[in-house]
Amino acid sequence: MLTKVIQIGRIKIGGGNPVAIQSMLNTDPHDFQKSARQIQQLLQAGCEIIRIAVPDKESLPVLGKLRQRFPKVPLVADIHFSADLALGAIESGVDKIRINPGNFPADKLAEVTKACRRKKIPIRVGVNSGSLEKIRGKNTAEKLANSALQNVRKIEKLGYKNLVVSVKSSDIRTTLAANRILAKKLNYPLHLGVTEAGSLQRGTLKSAVALGSLLADGIGDTIRISLTADPVAEVVAALDLLKMLKLRQGVEVVSCPTCGRTEVDLIPLVEKVEKAVANIKKPLKIAVMGCIVNGPGEARDADFALVGGRKIFAIYAKGRFLKSVPERRAVGEFIKLVAGNSQLVTRN
Repeated sequence: MLTKVIQIGRIKIGGGNPVAIQSMLNTDPHDFQKSARQIQQLLQAGCEIIRIAVPDKESLPVLGKLRQRFPKVPLVADIHFSADLALGAIESGVDKIRINPGNFPADKLAEVTKACRRKKIPIRVGVNSGSLEKIRGKNTAEKLANSALQNVRKIEKLGYKNLVVSVKSSDIRTTLAANRILAKKLNYPLHLGVTEAGSLQRGTLKSAVALGSLLADGIGDTIRISLTADPVAEVVAALDLLKMLKLRQGVEVVSCPTCGRTEVDLIPLVEKVEKAVANIKKPLKIAVMGCIVNGPGEARDADFALVGGRKIFAIYAKGRFLKSVPERRAVGEFIKLVAGNSQLVTRN
């Protein structure tokens, strides 16, 4: 669904632009060195928008230093309750602020909106189920959507429409329903996420179900996979999700689930292949199979395939058998082939 185009630093979202990946620092907001180091790690992983908590006035100088250290990185200040902190973050040079307008008195919201207009930076109107005010609605999803709509109208009445909107819940169905309501009623870009999704495995799965469903329907312009884990893991999961939905180019690795017919040590081998090809940007399909039942068929449909049986692997390229190698040399030979030829392969 095409929405209004909004500029966040050097990144454009909405209007058919690629879905942008966001994460949030979990370092002490008063510690410049650790925060700068984590920003660098996130950028290397593929993060495109970085959000930073601003809990008190002592964190503002660090925010300013991070702005100077990373002048081209889209930085977002995450503000709760304090309009003065929002104003300080705006003056620090951030590219967007995230607020819940319902937390601000009318005069303070007007002041923050005026400052954003002067700096030409967007406001993200964010509403979470955990901090939802009393508002009409038959269920939490309707209440989330109505809260966001009400807060958007407040800012629009102040003459400002440079907005991004997000509604989040820790419940998958609530997140789906609330965002689908907003997608029908607003043309502002939507930031997607499942708040308080949980640990690495459960949180990734939960987020994939919710965000994947919305993105598959064309809803969503930026995403964050919110995990109780290293933020770099959020970026890796987000990239994988977008690749699986064909919203980003990259390598797709298919591999068999293993069964009693498997005669090679396939599980660690697949992990090695996935790690080795993770940074290839070409839209390649790679198959790593462990028996003859599905192996040859997947090899025909893949750009490159590694098919094992009885401690011997067959290597294929574009469906054509190239050679057989012992299991101990299979990964090395295969990765050498992929790395040497991936730039020449284009998928039909």
